[in-house]
Formats: sequence, C-alpha cells, structure tokens
Amino acid sequence: MRLAAVIEEGVIYSRWFVDGRIVAFIQAASTVLVIWGRAMKTSIRLFCVFLLAVVFMSGCSALMVREARRPEDALVRVRRGQFPRFLDDLDKTSLTEAVQGSIEYFRSLPQDRAVIFGPDTYTVSQVGSSMETFLALLDEARSPEEFDRLVANHFYVYQSVGRGWRRRVLFTGYYEPVVDGALGRDEDHRYPLYRRPDDLIEVRLGEFSPRLEGQRIMGRLEGQKLVPFYTREEIDREGVLAGKGYEIAWLSDRIDRCFLQIQGSGVVRLRDGTYLPVNYAAANGRPYRSIGKLLMDTGELTRKEMSMQRIRAYLRDHPEKVDEVLFHDPSYTFFRIVEKGPLGNINVPLTTGRSIATDSRLFPRGGLAFVITEKPTINEAGEITGWKRFSRFVVNQDTGGAIRGPARVDLFWGEGEVAEISAGNMKQMGKLFFLMEK
Repeated sequence: MRLAAVIEEGVIYSRWFVDGRIVAFIQAASTVLVIWGRAMKTSIRLFCVFLLAVVFMSGCSALMVREARRPEDALVRVRRGQFPRFLDDLDKTSLTEAVQGSIEYFRSLPQDRAVIFGPDTYTVSQVGSSMETFLALLDEARSPEEFDRLVANHFYVYQSVGRGWRRRVLFTGYYEPVVDGALGRDEDHRYPLYRRPDDLIEVRLGEFSPRLEGQRIMGRLEGQKLVPFYTREEIDREGVLAGKGYEIAWLSDRIDRCFLQIQGSGVVRLRDGTYLPVNYAAANGRPYRSIGKLLMDTGELTRKEMSMQRIRAYLRDHPEKVDEVLFHDPSYTFFRIVEKGPLGNINVPLTTGRSIATDSRLFPRGGLAFVITEKPTINEAGEITGWKRFSRFVVNQDTGGAIRGPARVDLFWGEGEVAEISAGNMKQMGKLFFLMEK
C-alpha cells in the first residue's frame, strides 16, 4: 500500500469529471449542429454531419482508450526524434546507488529469464549489462549535455502508453514515516503492528490457468474451504489476531498505524531512542477502498484540498469518525522487521528521489527509467508555494496496491518533514520512459 492509495480514486474521479464535460460538450455540439443543419442547404447539412462525426470520434477517442493489461501493451518504443532530453535534477551519487541496487537484483536471478519491455523481450543478463553500460556512460560524460547525447546514442527508449493520446501518467508520492512505539504493550502503546499470520495463504492463480497468470488471491482455511482473510475491522475492532504472538511492536496512535500501513514501510522509534525499521510483509488480500474518496463522497473534504495531511487533520479533529473512516477500507498490511530499509518489491533498499513504484504486472522490475513531472517548492513554514517541472533518471524498484495500470507512478521521497509534505501532496501529471541498451 502507498500514500497514493489515499488519493488515487479521488484523482481518477476528477478525471472522469473532466471526461463528463467532454461528453456534455459533444452532446451540446451535436444539438446545435443538427438544428443548424436542418435550416441550411443540403451541402451545408452534409458538412455539418461531417463536422459532427469528427467531433464525436474525437470525443470517443478520449473516452474509449483501453488500458493496457499486459506488459507487451504497456510500453511503446519511440523514435530518436521523440526522445526527451535526458537532463537530471539530482546528484550522480544517488543515481549510482539506485542503479547498483538493481544490478545486484538482476545478478540474483536466472540469467536467461525473460524481461519484457513492451513489444521487445530481453534476458536478465542483457538488462543487467545495460545498466552497467549506463553507469559507465555516467562516469564518462563530462557534462549533462554530453551525457544526454551518449544515452540517446546507446539506448532504445520505451514510453508508457499512459492514458490518452498524450500518454500522460499520474505521479503520486510516498515516504518513510517515523512513528512512536514500543516492543511491548503498555498504557501508552495499545495499537499492535502484526507480522504475517501463519494461516494467511497465497494462491497464485496462474498455476491453475494460464489465463490467470499474474493474478493471486489471499485467504485462510476454514475446515477444508478457502475463505477470504479477515478484514481490517475484524482484526482491529474484534481482535481476531490478538494474543496469537503475531505482534512485532505496539504504537501509541492508530492513525499513525493506518498511514504506516498505507506507506508500506517505516521506522518505529522506541522509548530508549533506538529505531526499529519495519517493512511490508504481506496484505490480507481484501480489495482496497479509498478513505480519501469516502471523505470526498460525504462532503467532508473537497478534491482541491485532498492530501494526506488534510486527511490526518480531519481524523484528529473528528475522533468520533475514526472507526467509521478507517474500517471503510477492509484491506490490511502486515510487517516484518528489517535491518536496513525501506525495501522495495525487488528486496533492495529504496533510494530517496530515485526509486519508483509501478504496476509490477506491466513494467520491468528493477528497470532503468526516466520521468518528467513536477515537484513542490516548499518555504520555511512547510508550505507549498508552487510546483516546478523536473526530469530525472529513476529505477523501478517497488510496487503498491493502488499503483495499477500504465498511467500510475509513485515516487519515493525518503524520510523527514519535506518528504512527508511532498509525498502527501503530489498528484501531478507527467511522462514515464524506460531505457534499454541497443
């Protein structure tokens, strides 16, 4: 789960609102053209019919874009004239660190395993070699402009099909929260973090039918029957897991626990000042339901003000509503203690500003990517004063329950106040590219 989960459905709702206005425009234009055409000569009427057809087809093309469901359909190779300028707004050290993490991941895999980049298929060995070439070029380049030319000369570029003819992608952010906790339950720490329960069963449906490849369900055995695993309400209100030895830490605040689950990883700050890194271990498999969308639907928050900070403030100001809001979402995250974190879905440490989460069913895990979107400018009071366009190389090292489809990217912002503000407010449009050595 990610912060994007809180706001994603609200953003999608706004997009459908825009599309609704397109429909309204088409309907209004149709009415005007038909009335006008009836009053004109035949030749003018024919022209009106032609114009109406163009308007209608344009509207349909905006509304009837089919979302990619296979990795072969998620990326398209672009021509040299369509390449972005490969200019990067961050330091080389962080880029090298992130790429090295993926190289280690590829070294751990069977070298002949297939990796799909849209219409093309490579081996793990080729992808790892491609990333090593990238680092060599990074060391060789004497200026950003020279590096731009070297990358364009040595790499194929694939673009996410995104959404619509402009291939737009929605960027959100996530970060690593620090929450207060203890290793044992006491008066101040009453909210448990659970490890993965022993009876949580994962079923990979592709093992039963090729048509279901990549799909899975989670459940538990009840007698000889597999049933859905417990909901958030059953776990936290009814205590169905309490006292079974699954607790790994106890937190002082259940709202903090909720947002830690949304982020998928974080740090528990213990009373003696030591830190306990925790990372995503599993989920209960229940469908995610957005608490952000709930607050919008009930009129408690508007689309414009929607952010993690605003949701948190609402819950603080309305303690009587906390159960209703939190239990609206039946999904639940379980954690594990790690030595160094946070770890992404390829089990390597995430790099601040360089690691992204995408739909792992569609895009190459560990792959080198390039993004163009906007980041906030934040003043000393912690207020966002504007948004600035940027581009940078990133590495696809994570995924999330709400990160679905070719038009979604979640950017890891690290830890701290700036990271929390940036991740909590980011919902910007942009473009996503992947690179592979020629």
